[in-house]
Amino acid sequence: MPTISRKGQSMPASPIRRLVPYAEEAWKKGRKVYHLNIGQPDIKTPEVARNAVKNMTEKVIEYSHSAGNESYRRKLAAFYQGIGIQVDHTEILVTTGGSEAISFALMSTVDPDEEVIVPEPFYANYNGFSVAAGVKVVPVTSNIESGFALPPIEEFEKVITPKTRGIIICNPNNPTGYLYSREELEMLGEIVRKHDLYLFSDEVYREFCYDGESHFSAMDLKGLEQHVVMFDSVSKRYSMCGVRVGALISKNKEVISTALKFAQARLSPPSYGQVAGEAALDTPSSYFEEVYDEYIERRDFMVKALNRMPGVICPTPKGAFYTVVQLPVDDADRFAQWILSEFEYKNQTVMMAPASGFYSTPGLGKQEVRIAYVLKKEDLVLAMETLAEALKVYPGRTI
Repeated sequence: MPTISRKGQSMPASPIRRLVPYAEEAWKKGRKVYHLNIGQPDIKTPEVARNAVKNMTEKVIEYSHSAGNESYRRKLAAFYQGIGIQVDHTEILVTTGGSEAISFALMSTVDPDEEVIVPEPFYANYNGFSVAAGVKVVPVTSNIESGFALPPIEEFEKVITPKTRGIIICNPNNPTGYLYSREELEMLGEIVRKHDLYLFSDEVYREFCYDGESHFSAMDLKGLEQHVVMFDSVSKRYSMCGVRVGALISKNKEVISTALKFAQARLSPPSYGQVAGEAALDTPSSYFEEVYDEYIERRDFMVKALNRMPGVICPTPKGAFYTVVQLPVDDADRFAQWILSEFEYKNQTVMMAPASGFYSTPGLGKQEVRIAYVLKKEDLVLAMETLAEALKVYPGRTI
């Protein structure tokens, strides 16, 4: 029998989607499943984007330029300029989701067996993209006691080797909801400059910053124009995850021209998605104001509800729409499966993402889950009630 490749065997399963079969079984039993495991907002996609696709008159849906439609890239550049990021359309590649931007960046800048440093817990797919590119992820651990703030700079220095090629950050952070400050980014910038590294900055949650805090882009770090590679996406900003359109942005011309070769190999990004993405740039500000207020209400309710549960620790996220929560359980992976397959409360249950899959260091995240507050408050109320009842009767509870 033919064998599976070593790369295929080492490719990690998604902690976000791994429990889907158990959720499907619960659904087949007639149970309502509250999906807090995945960053799929229930916010409506802007009408201007939906109408643009609906009103297309083209008789043939053609390939676009491999870098993306020029009209879209020019409009994106104007959008970034409007928020203080000075780029032009030649410094932007449109990609198939933010995922492809990450893959292209790693394959363009890091050789197999070289290393990238990532503060953990981190977006689980960084592991998958790195495995696919043959790149080694080196974690630097943040902790729940500090709200998952950036680890001390000395911890980064400790793990830099001749094989280190860059640092990946996600700001605001998925999965923790932590918002890195300008000062923290400037400290990272000093390390990047000192060791001549890349700084890969995932900024897909830029609009989701709370409590009067504002987002500072790594693209605005002075003197690091040739070091910074930014990832972006329409998925969260406009609540259109299925459109699968993202962007890779850098002022480093060599990075862009190299990534374009990978883009040419896959031909072009999605045509319908680019139409939606370009139109979405005309979304009125009132849309974002309503979305902001909605997420604040959801966050505040959920954080308070979680911290009322005995033994639960939930920091208050300053951005995105996730939080990593410590539960009084023996094993969060086991608990997340149990609550789907063996528990119900009023014929409903909850799906969460075990946090162990967001760590690279073995054994970490064993009592933690990532929760996405992407459901309307009425559903969050029922989901939190269900989770509280489950924790009372879970056989492996620790209090």
